Amino acid sequence: MAQSSGRRPPNFVILFADDMGYGDLACYGHPNLRTPNIDRMAAEGTRFTNWYAAAPVCTPSRVGLLTGRNPIRAGQPNNTGPDTVGGLPLSEILLPQVLKKRGYRTMAIGKWHLGYKPVAQLPTSRGFDQYFGLPYSNDMIPPWVKTNQPLHLYKNEEPIETMGEQGMLTERYTNEAVRFIRESGNNPFFLYVPYAMPHLPISASSRFSGKSRAGLYGDVIETLDWSAGEILRTLKETGQDGNTMVVFTTDNGPWHNLPPRMLAKGVEPWHTGSKGLLRGAKGTSYEGGSRVPGIVRWPGVVKAGQVCMDMGSTLDLFPTVVKAAGGEMPADRVYDGYDLMPVLRDGAASPRKTVWYVRGKLLEGVREGAWKYRFARGASEAGLSKEPPVPELYNLDWDPAEMYNVYERNKGIGDRLAGMLKAYAAEVGGDVSS
Repeated sequence: MAQSSGRRPPNFVILFADDMGYGDLACYGHPNLRTPNIDRMAAEGTRFTNWYAAAPVCTPSRVGLLTGRNPIRAGQPNNTGPDTVGGLPLSEILLPQVLKKRGYRTMAIGKWHLGYKPVAQLPTSRGFDQYFGLPYSNDMIPPWVKTNQPLHLYKNEEPIETMGEQGMLTERYTNEAVRFIRESGNNPFFLYVPYAMPHLPISASSRFSGKSRAGLYGDVIETLDWSAGEILRTLKETGQDGNTMVVFTTDNGPWHNLPPRMLAKGVEPWHTGSKGLLRGAKGTSYEGGSRVPGIVRWPGVVKAGQVCMDMGSTLDLFPTVVKAAGGEMPADRVYDGYDLMPVLRDGAASPRKTVWYVRGKLLEGVREGAWKYRFARGASEAGLSKEPPVPELYNLDWDPAEMYNVYERNKGIGDRLAGMLKAYAAEVGGDVSS
């Protein structure tokens, strides 16, 4: 258990952006975006350069974060939508359920996307005391998606309004987060903030519109940075700054490969983010699909100014938080995450040596150390390519942009990783490309 300077168990805040690319923060190299609050988190904490989302799309990425399990293993490897009945199996144990056993107050604010019909799928039935947000992605309304279901903003179990203009969403979420922190008093808390933005369609309020040098997308990112700053300020004002782990990360890479259906009602191709030097985008098993920013700040506990080049994942947040809270991992199931506190606190080597690249039920790649093996068909909105896949092997230390396939020169390494991929797919009940 991590020791903190507070007199009560530590608090945890997870800020989870949507479709924000690896290169969309100043501290990750964006030349035009101003993100001073998140940059300060990195300067005062640990910034990972090889941090991965659990999946390259929305729902399974959230599954991995909140369960600590591969989304295939957890039984929800694909996105849910407005017409979905069910969602993440109710047998899955979510992080707030474990923390509540330790006396934590819990709240989710933002995009849920793990199912909302029946009501047992909603956050308040899955370990969260309070909920305020959208039940799924902000584009799941006409003209972008064919559905008769209106997009409602929920408070706990009840839809309280039909969502229209979305420019104020981040500010409304932030106000709820500030309220929750202030009302927590002497009770330890877990606050999960899965923002709606910058998932398309993006919008910003008059307070932020036109203020960045990076267009509307930049306005949206700088609104998120303001939100992080407000939450950090509130922690300081309430005396909880030194007793709170704050994480900033994102669910997958930018939607550069967006389908034509999205180019409606003012949505433009440049309303997506920056993958930095990475190849691929949201929905792919190249690095741009799932390698994302990962920042952890906890003054006095997490090493300040540390840049970690070892691998970490949102899958690791479950065991890291549970153990830092003094809790016990459920013993009746297999987990895919690791406790990263020795990395964060002491600068130790990461226990994560492999990353699996999952798309739906397909295991399309594996990374072990510097080596990444990928075996996947090309994909588009029309479906999978008819062309058979070819083995790909990259050394991500030498070639983080995956420009040079060196499989033919390193068949022994590639074939060994291919065997690992098949074995893991069999273990979790997934498939491999053919």
